Amino acid sequence: MRRLQLSHLFDELTKRSLLARLVKVYPELESMITGAQTQGETASLIVSWSSLERRKTEYEEVVKTKIPENTREIALARSYGDLSENFEFKAAKQMQRVLMRRKTELEQMLHNARGTSFENVDTSRVSIGTIVTLREVETDKQETYTILGAWDGDPDRHIISYQTAIGQALLGHEIGETISLNTEHASAQFTIVSIHAAPPDQGAATPSPPSESPVETAIAE
Repeated sequence: MRRLQLSHLFDELTKRSLLARLVKVYPELESMITGAQTQGETASLIVSWSSLERRKTEYEEVVKTKIPENTREIALARSYGDLSENFEFKAAKQMQRVLMRRKTELEQMLHNARGTSFENVDTSRVSIGTIVTLREVETDKQETYTILGAWDGDPDRHIISYQTAIGQALLGHEIGETISLNTEHASAQFTIVSIHAAPPDQGAATPSPPSESPVETAIAE
């Protein structure tokens, strides 16, 4: 379940559908999902404007397209009769639960989101919007990470969210400091070699007026 939650191979809706099926088979795992959601819902999220726009687009698609389509599928499946043996109806109702859960999640995320372009970042220490070069103490091998917003991540390009374990371990440290990071096989010591500002986010979004939340903006659009 942890690997599925962190996977980039599925879109969020498909991921939620698969997680729901896992919980149905193993109910004791539900706390792993609800616990993560509760922790994420309580704090503001620093996000890039481009990732905020992607979330708003997903929200609009769920609300304006997928939920209405699902409603029509439920009505059609109900017309077949004998709901106790109606596979289409049961499948459509399960998808309805997934869609409504995702709608609620997106509303909460958009409500907590605080967009930024990562301009004028503090490069005296590792902060959100910086590119950090590390040197492994034992092997002298160097690795570079770009630390961006909560919804930014591209493992192939070493772009990570500040909420990841590596991001959290690096934040606040300065050049020359040595820290411990968990690698694929064990823990290793890394020294911070350099800290540079990441390129500003090129998303076209602009900040919403203070009285208007991202959810309200998404609905209005």
